[in-house]
Amino acid sequence: MEDNTTHEFVEKLQERQEKDKDNKERQSNGHQSQKLPNKQH
Repeated sequence: MEDNTTHEFVEKLQERQEKDKDNKERQSNGHQSQKLPNKQH
């Protein structure tokens, strides 16, 4: 049971990160995302 929850959590986390990345690129029109490093956290 524990492995299953961890796996689901990781999948949801990765989905959220991809969506956040897409949103940031749209908001900045792709210009700032290319200049800034990926590590912003």
